[in-house]
Amino acid sequence: MDLQQIETKLAAARTRLILDKPFLGALVLRLPMAAADPAWCPTTATDARKFYYNPEYIASLSLDQTQFMLAHEALHCALSHFARRQHRIKHRWDLACDYAINPLLMEDGLTPPPNALFIPQYLGMTAEEIYPLLDENDETETLDQHLYDQDNQSGGGQQGSNARRQQNADQQQGHRPTDGSGDPEQNEFDGDRPLDEQSDEQEGEGGQALQSQAEQGESEGDESDEPQQGQGAPAPDPLSVEERETLEVQWQQRLAGAAQQAKQAGKLGGSMARLVEHLLQPQLPWRMLLARYMTAMARDDFSYMRPSRREGDAILPSLKSSQIDIAVAVDTSGSIKAAEIEEFLSEIAALKGQMRARVTLLPCDSQLAPGAPWVIEPWEDLDLPDQLSGGGGTDFRPVFEWLEQQGVQPELLVYFTDAEGRFPEREPNYPVIWLVKGREKVPWGQRVQLN
Repeated sequence: MDLQQIETKLAAARTRLILDKPFLGALVLRLPMAAADPAWCPTTATDARKFYYNPEYIASLSLDQTQFMLAHEALHCALSHFARRQHRIKHRWDLACDYAINPLLMEDGLTPPPNALFIPQYLGMTAEEIYPLLDENDETETLDQHLYDQDNQSGGGQQGSNARRQQNADQQQGHRPTDGSGDPEQNEFDGDRPLDEQSDEQEGEGGQALQSQAEQGESEGDESDEPQQGQGAPAPDPLSVEERETLEVQWQQRLAGAAQQAKQAGKLGGSMARLVEHLLQPQLPWRMLLARYMTAMARDDFSYMRPSRREGDAILPSLKSSQIDIAVAVDTSGSIKAAEIEEFLSEIAALKGQMRARVTLLPCDSQLAPGAPWVIEPWEDLDLPDQLSGGGGTDFRPVFEWLEQQGVQPELLVYFTDAEGRFPEREPNYPVIWLVKGREKVPWGQRVQLN
């Protein structure tokens, strides 16, 4: 199968995705395709700018499997896997990303090629949720290559990575600049070879430098969409910080647009729809939000109230401090781990220590924990009781019912939960912040995503 036939096969696979899977097709359409040098690309790869492929590998796949690989690389980009790794180990993160994507594509009816990573239990989970579940010493290789990090090494085996580095080094040593810079004599001649032969060789090897996504703009669907000829494109440079930030915004916009079009066509549902909706939600910094609420309510301020006549006629400012009362409800139904509860309470304690705040602690699953509530005065430490029962179902109503029965109206209620339970029918007349671990929605109040 020659390169033109492979290009036709890729175009057919992309067209079928656009017709049958409009969400995935819209994303694939925004990822230009380029034939890559097999020396560094044994299968397929992406740098969030292009879809790179080994022609021989594509030739070995069926049309259905080709669709899978196109959608796989496009989802890496659309889900911003290139911008979400942060402190995590690269190889382990790459595995988590593949484990997050492949079950979604298989649930959507796509056929994976051999050796695609797949664990059914990871369906619907994000890469961040999968990452801690993976063995630190897992040496499994990803089917494709993820080229967007600084070390530019991922998957495809160490042999492919080493070959890629050697190829780049050879290109730097053996090829003249093509942009007209450098020594004029060296630009005109390289040894005894004339300029036209050098240009032909470089064109055949796909030696032109890759443009960033930001520089390509809307022209990516034109000349950049043409696969490279000859031996294929060299390994791309890793993303710069500016490129990563630009591409993250662009791909998030593309993700939102593709999701909207697919929903209108009635062809986006299941785990894919839930994951996309979760990723498009604003990820608010919950610690900063809590601090803002609590400090605004407990602010020390100056008072110019008229003093008693016995203190004289002058009106001088006096510092007035107010104590705030907040209620903290903790879901103990079993889906929230003890370590997560401790981390949450430590954050509340840190904020509480910066202001005069009385905290009413209300652990609850389907009912309030025995001995609850616990009232912690401003000068006391906020500690979770040692013997705290829980592990049952989840019902949020007991917390609100207790506050109403006791005539307690807190200035703020913070509820730490996974939001899987029964809510009160009516919203109370005090502010409620739901710190939600998971993707469930809340009927009212301020929802803040934890993970």
